[in-house]
Amino acid sequence: MENVLRPLTVVCAAVVLTLVAGWLLDLLLRQADARHAETPLWGLLRRCGLPFRLVLGTAVLQAAYRPAGVLPAHADAVGHVLTLVQIASTAWLLVGIATAVVEATYARYAAVSPDEARVRRVRTQVTLIQRVLTALAVVVAAAAMLLTFPAMRTVGTSVLASAGVLGIVAGIAAQSSLGNLFAGLQIAFGDTVRIGDTVVVDEEWGKVEEITLTFLVVRTWDERRITMPVSYFTSKPYENWSRGGAQMTGTVFWHLDHSAPVALMRDRLAEILPDIPEWDGRTGTLAVTDTTPNTIVVRAVVTAKDADDLWTVRCAVREQLITWLSDRHPYAFPRVTTTEVIPRDAP
Repeated sequence: MENVLRPLTVVCAAVVLTLVAGWLLDLLLRQADARHAETPLWGLLRRCGLPFRLVLGTAVLQAAYRPAGVLPAHADAVGHVLTLVQIASTAWLLVGIATAVVEATYARYAAVSPDEARVRRVRTQVTLIQRVLTALAVVVAAAAMLLTFPAMRTVGTSVLASAGVLGIVAGIAAQSSLGNLFAGLQIAFGDTVRIGDTVVVDEEWGKVEEITLTFLVVRTWDERRITMPVSYFTSKPYENWSRGGAQMTGTVFWHLDHSAPVALMRDRLAEILPDIPEWDGRTGTLAVTDTTPNTIVVRAVVTAKDADDLWTVRCAVREQLITWLSDRHPYAFPRVTTTEVIPRDAP
């Protein structure tokens, strides 16, 4: 009977200790989060509750399972399983802590920084750093878990001896993937494109929604997603409308008759622009830029804080001025001059 009660008691005690310690840690983190509202760090660390309980629980069981006689006939197998769980949960806990620290630091920086472009740059770098740390932790944890098997330790020397040849072969086979990986790091720290930038790629314009180590996602104006390898942005030309600031300048063209009231159009443009919320007030001009035998080309130059607002301003200016011309000056639209056809007399 003792052979059953003693192991069961030890296991139950380890579970209770783990749950109590996890509850106390969560309580302390909640109190710290309430006292320090200026940073989200303590709230983010609460996500690490489960891996913390696993680390603590496996550590307690590793120390007590042999003296308690838990499955004595399979003690080595139990110890091996606990070691594997310990390695995996430790990696999970470290990744969670690192992610919480990085996200909290970024949140505090974004809250006090007035430079939106710089905030987007930091966000891009933070996202890629998180992915690199996660990948590194997974690789190290997987390697450590494999080395706990005697067979893997036996072939370790052979693996290290052939690592050079395998590295060359893997490098050739994964040349495209490695190129994307280094391109992702170049984008993150070279500040060529950032999350939230407005770009034009393959004649499609949209905002950069996600950047990973291998691909980049652009969300177009009509809610489509274009997924492209990050190496595209280091090897081919593209337009970045947010580089150096998101402010944009755009044009609106009209093809009108030579008699169009250009001066009145200029005054009307000055009247309607203040009523368009998306106009940023920087520029609003109108001029004749070209002429043909039948028409003149009138161009308005307007500005907005970003590409989305600029599109709205251009559409509003075009629509309102066309409506105004139609109501007040219909003669301003191009006219096709015709003459009556005089039939020739039959012979």
